[in-house]
Amino acid sequence: MKKKVLSVFLCTAMAVSMLVGCGGSQGAETAAPAEDAAPAEDAAADVAETAVAEAEAAAGERPEGGYKFGYTCMDGSNPFFVILEQTIREEVEANGDTLVSFDPANDVTRQISGIEDMIAQDLDGIFLNPAEAEGILPALDMLKEAGVPIINFDTEVADMSYVTSYAGSDNYNAGKVCGEDLVAKCPDGGPIIVLDSPTMNSVVDRTNGFLDAIDGKGFEIVAQQDAKGNLEEAMGIAEDLLQAHGDVVAIFGGNDPTALGALAAANAAGLTDCKIYGVDGSPDIKAELASGESLIEGTGAQSPISIAKKSVEIMYAFKNGEAVDERYPVETFLITSDNVADYGTDGWQ
Repeated sequence: MKKKVLSVFLCTAMAVSMLVGCGGSQGAETAAPAEDAAPAEDAAADVAETAVAEAEAAAGERPEGGYKFGYTCMDGSNPFFVILEQTIREEVEANGDTLVSFDPANDVTRQISGIEDMIAQDLDGIFLNPAEAEGILPALDMLKEAGVPIINFDTEVADMSYVTSYAGSDNYNAGKVCGEDLVAKCPDGGPIIVLDSPTMNSVVDRTNGFLDAIDGKGFEIVAQQDAKGNLEEAMGIAEDLLQAHGDVVAIFGGNDPTALGALAAANAAGLTDCKIYGVDGSPDIKAELASGESLIEGTGAQSPISIAKKSVEIMYAFKNGEAVDERYPVETFLITSDNVADYGTDGWQ
């Protein structure tokens, strides 16, 4: 693309130069004095130089002061997103560029406002994880109008036509491996609680994977509620649900904070035989698994570090004029007490 744009401008410059030269062939009486030839050639050279500069800018050349990228995720206090933002920042700053972050604290209205503020700072691109897949669309319109490329990560926006590329975990599989583990450990089925988050596409995919894995295996979903991916919210909901359903054999949480909230509620209720699953593979969950005394049974693990590095890799490839794919899936897998030692408990995998 860059070569094509340069060719067009250089051809234009050559045409200007030829017109200047042709002006002297129409007759001796109209011929320019010899001493004027140099200024004409200088003018043509200036046109060519300007054309090259404009072409390079159009092709996405790195600005003199470096790139300025934006970053926003649904909840900056979630340990998963803490390490993800930290990794993106380290990668971007290592290239001499700047990262501007905004945390909407799970409020899509705030996220839209924050993105609008970042656009005003002349962003060269943005790493975006939506607080709501549908609700974020007004911000996507603003980014499109401003010409800001979007690298969507972890959770898909509702309309993927807005984004340059997507990097995220195989969320369906993250839920599926939890469901398969539960089926193997509870072959007779039983009542279960599902704590999901319908506005988060990543959690929806995980929940669907879990439910598909247990379908037809004798399990009864006695309650399914929105925990908003939040520990405190999940704990309050689980406390209420367990008063009516204290006999559940399992609780599935759409992420690790939700699972930890369910764990706190289950412990307070005195449950001793309930298997709790989450998704993330966070250090806190792995510590529970390593303890050998927790109701946490497993987590569909993902790697925020891998997602972050892939997102940065995609952004720079695009800014360099390289072709990028629509999506880049990142592997997910199950961590239980049987294999947690392979991944450690003091950091993310």
